[in-house]
Amino acid sequence: MITVKKFYAEWCGPCKVLTPIMEQVRTKFGQVTFENVDIDSQYQIAQQYHVRSVPTVIVEKDGVEVNRLVGVQSEMAYSNTINENL
Repeated sequence: MITVKKFYAEWCGPCKVLTPIMEQVRTKFGQVTFENVDIDSQYQIAQQYHVRSVPTVIVEKDGVEVNRLVGVQSEMAYSNTINENL
């Protein structure tokens, strides 16, 4: 099972740029679980994953982190990362 966790903050400009990109990626992967983690209201989860900057996207396979992308990447970068782990 693949889970994609997007760590973001409401005040983060690049996070706002990432949102529509991730929505496009989500439409391509119906079998993948996507989660949004607000680092301000869910700071314990952000600490657990050692997130130091936003946006950060973490891809997990069967509960184990297999990839981490920091900053805004292209839609293709996220799609390729997910495909590599399916």
